[in-house]
Amino acid sequence: MNDRSRSPYRPARRGPKRRGTPPPAPKDPARRIAYEVLRAVDARDAYANLLLPSLLRERGVTGRDAALATELTYGTLRRQGTYDAILDACVDRSLRSVDAEVLPVLRLGAHQLLATKIPPHAAVSATVDVARKVVGHHRARFANAVLRRVSARGLEEWLPIVAPDRAADPLGHLAVVHSHPRWMAEALAAALGDAPDGDLAETERLLAAHNERPRVTLLAKPGRAAVADLIGDGATEARYSPHAAYLPEGDPGALRAVRQGRAAVQDEASQMVALALTRVAVEGSDARWLDMCAGPGGKAALLGGLAGQRDARLLAAEVQPARARLVAGAVERSVRDAARTVVADSTRPAWRAGAFDRVLVDAPCTGMGALRRRPEARWRRTPGTAAELAPLQRDLLHRALDAARSGGVVAYVTCSPHLAETRDIVAAVRAERSDTEPVRAADHLAEVPDVAVGDHAQFWPHRHGTDAMFLALLRKL
Repeated sequence: MNDRSRSPYRPARRGPKRRGTPPPAPKDPARRIAYEVLRAVDARDAYANLLLPSLLRERGVTGRDAALATELTYGTLRRQGTYDAILDACVDRSLRSVDAEVLPVLRLGAHQLLATKIPPHAAVSATVDVARKVVGHHRARFANAVLRRVSARGLEEWLPIVAPDRAADPLGHLAVVHSHPRWMAEALAAALGDAPDGDLAETERLLAAHNERPRVTLLAKPGRAAVADLIGDGATEARYSPHAAYLPEGDPGALRAVRQGRAAVQDEASQMVALALTRVAVEGSDARWLDMCAGPGGKAALLGGLAGQRDARLLAAEVQPARARLVAGAVERSVRDAARTVVADSTRPAWRAGAFDRVLVDAPCTGMGALRRRPEARWRRTPGTAAELAPLQRDLLHRALDAARSGGVVAYVTCSPHLAETRDIVAAVRAERSDTEPVRAADHLAEVPDVAVGDHAQFWPHRHGTDAMFLALLRKL
């Protein structure tokens, strides 16, 4: 056999392909899947938390390969800003000029080199092998050259080279070191009350927390499961919510209560803001509750269970039919079948004004409070995203107040701490109405320390280990 026939770039001749024979599985399924998810996030705004599990199931990838694919995907997305700064120093031209198909390969390799225990030669070799299959031999050689330059230094050696000087530009330094767009670091510092040129210690703790893997929190749906059921299957007692438990490890779908729909994954702050709404005293009737933006159904499942236990009824409205189906599945078999799901646009209410005793509006937002679980959101949002959402948020809060009866209570919730979609929205709506008064949210969250921001409540990953949920409670006069 001559050297030409042994070339790894020349496929061997094979006989006719049998009909129905599936294509051979990739030799490195973890890196291949991670690459495909990263590429889809860039190219079509895919959601990693939806696409990654789907690809793992579709290709039968489990065990160590599934764990590696998960670490490579989420680790790369979380630290993308830092890696891009380092890669930009390692290419001969601007990183912006690199082919869109090649960039995920470079980021994937950078993560292995700078943040994992994979030996550098193995990280480069394995990543370049994937590159040959997905972007071709020529561009794989380019990736190989860049990654070898990255491997010349460790992360702590690279940061002083690529990050702005901390003394001269504190926020710029933190944005690169902790992998956030600068505008987002500025918005988060403002929400915390940190001055850009002052002590940014808490801002740094928050940015660092966004790059940590969040724990899995479970909701035992009231009336259908107890926390003891989850603890019996390996979960541990939660810190705040009486309906929550933490799963230290493993697949939550393997738990019997989760498989049966009696429990679900839900962040503890999401549980607590819904519970706070149910704890506010209302005079007179307390039989009609409304969840105006119910998809995908986590808070509706909790509210529906509590409503049934109190002889109340919950109407869960969702404008998108697909998400409404998720809501219907989440609230199915609630206590006394207390929850009903409808497809409805809450900005054009299908119900009469003043019909409800309690109203939850979990408004669409930037999602800046869930950056641990959805790390790609930090690269998908822009400085103008909050301003674009503000009219809808104001409209929904107005319609929520219209839907509440006199003496009823409204909870305005966002999974974001950004002032432009939290306190500013509430202040703007209240300035346009004379029929509301604030209810101090922290008074109804007695289990949670350090959550009060004036009359409102703000959860934080670095303080509470939860998503950064915002809550304002308003009573209709």
